[in-house]
Amino acid sequence: MVENSDLRAVLQYIPQFRGKIFCVLIEAGLLPEPAVAETLLDIAVLEDLGVKLVLGVLGGDLKELYDWTLECEIMAARVTRPISDELAAQEVLEILKRGQSAIIDASGIGPLDPVVIDFSKRIGVSKLIALLEESILVDGQPAHAIRAADVQSVLETSNVDGRDLLLSAAAACDMGIPRVHVLNGRQQGVLVDELFSNEGVGTMVHADSYRVIRELREEDIPELLGMIGRVVRRTKLVPRNYEDIYEKLADYRVMTIDDNVVGCVALHEYPKTNCAEVACLYVKQAHEGRGYGYELVAHAEEMAIHKSIPRVVALTTRAAEFFGRAGYARTEKSSLPPKRLALFEASGRDSLVFEKNLLGS
Repeated sequence: MVENSDLRAVLQYIPQFRGKIFCVLIEAGLLPEPAVAETLLDIAVLEDLGVKLVLGVLGGDLKELYDWTLECEIMAARVTRPISDELAAQEVLEILKRGQSAIIDASGIGPLDPVVIDFSKRIGVSKLIALLEESILVDGQPAHAIRAADVQSVLETSNVDGRDLLLSAAAACDMGIPRVHVLNGRQQGVLVDELFSNEGVGTMVHADSYRVIRELREEDIPELLGMIGRVVRRTKLVPRNYEDIYEKLADYRVMTIDDNVVGCVALHEYPKTNCAEVACLYVKQAHEGRGYGYELVAHAEEMAIHKSIPRVVALTTRAAEFFGRAGYARTEKSSLPPKRLALFEASGRDSLVFEKNLLGS
């Protein structure tokens, strides 16, 4: 379920989704009625938020499902042609243009068959979403985000249920569909849980950037300050204000998911000592336990290597085990650069000091 603690991230999706076209395919004849009903309620919510919706019915009674949409107060219109008809896309666009959601017959074909992909391209979808009895599992779990270019590698190195679906999703991305979501249609509320949480609950294959680490922008500073404020208070970390961060803006990197900031790290250089500090490492609570901290530290180390800095240090009061697993060794405070040592001693903190040799290691 979407966590209240990440409500801001949820709200950021609303302007991103407004005006976009989502094609939702549903195996209505195979899925439990409560799950189908919940999906229609979710579609009504998306419609209220300004998403342009196309509901493709893969099986079951099309008229009955259309009647259900009316019961859910969805502003629906039935498309007179099946999804395989070349003229269907134009009819759907006309329905969407007048502010209605379109319901189209997609029975008799697979959920990610070329016919569906071609139709989706014609109407300009941002997301192609399939709610199916069969879902994609990688080593027994949904894979929240897989780049289309990485699918073949995933198939070679992992145990995948729904291999053909995964290949079809990658092919759809290669043909111009930005994102394909394959969800367990038996799970009630799965549509909202997938779309309004950063990691999602199903398997998404994407052609565009999804999770990236990028430079901190000035407009990100309030978000970063709010994000690290809790840990500063609880662990006696050195407090930072807007001006402190702006002065060293180039040192900072943030991890974003769908351009929502979920973590940060900084690399502070001490050129005279051929050393740099990995600092300000933080991952939001709602995103902990996914390995993002290691990715951020590795990125900071790559920054150091790019600048031919042979050694990095890190100070922590509570993450000794983390840095140990990341290949850092405990060391004495005397190994800190003199400028950093003076700041450390003046702070009165009881931090542990770790270091890692990068070049040639």
